[in-house]
Amino acid sequence: MRFHKAESAFFVFIFVILAAGLVILHAYDFLHTSAGVATLHEERAANIRYLGKLLFATGVLLATALFFGIFFIYPLIRRQVKEEGKLRAMTQSLSARSETLEHAALTDGLTGMHNRRYFDDALKEYLAEFRRVGKPVGLMILDLDHFKQVNDTHGHDVGDEVLRAVSKCLKDMTRYHDVVARLGGEEFAVVTPNMDADMLSRFAERIRREIAAMAVMTGNVRLKITASVGLAVWDRRETAEDFYRRADRQLYEAKRQGRNRVCA
Repeated sequence: MRFHKAESAFFVFIFVILAAGLVILHAYDFLHTSAGVATLHEERAANIRYLGKLLFATGVLLATALFFGIFFIYPLIRRQVKEEGKLRAMTQSLSARSETLEHAALTDGLTGMHNRRYFDDALKEYLAEFRRVGKPVGLMILDLDHFKQVNDTHGHDVGDEVLRAVSKCLKDMTRYHDVVARLGGEEFAVVTPNMDADMLSRFAERIRREIAAMAVMTGNVRLKITASVGLAVWDRRETAEDFYRRADRQLYEAKRQGRNRVCA
């Protein structure tokens, strides 16, 4: 049986506690033996008995830590490992499914990302799975600000470079089991399983700042890009379409408030 790194670290922790407990037990036994020797002065014997009490109390604390670790901490670690395995299996299932379909039908030709068709299917599949396990699913819709001006001023070739740069940024910053897709034009989406509202907001803000910090070179001109982001966390009742529309409304709210911001 192969153990996860977290489980291996936990077993080392338990081993150290057991070793410390054995040392304390040995010291406690040695002190009791020494305390019984008649030649010891009464004050010294009292000190040894007091030290024995301290060792006994330390042993009790170690035993408590051992009990708590085995019956509380380890089940939590094991549950997390199982959930990670499920996520990995789901990701592998989605990857296997994409390989059985025509690659061109599910991939955006310009950026190499997943396209809208893949995104729609993956979102429905994730919602079905996470409804069963009772875990949150986050959705992030991004739209590049004033992208039409980039195409009109610098040409579509430069606009394509911008899209590829943003695509790479999203791929680099997302996790292996996130679904990242270009929905069309300058709009992108990220499905973030197992993220609550607070985690999703912080994640989206990091991505927004990273995009704003990028610079796309065209000749001697450095283009600065910003993105508006709309967020939603699935309420476990709405359909995939309703879920998407709710995140999309937040995107338009971010645009209305002045762009280059995250709205949830």
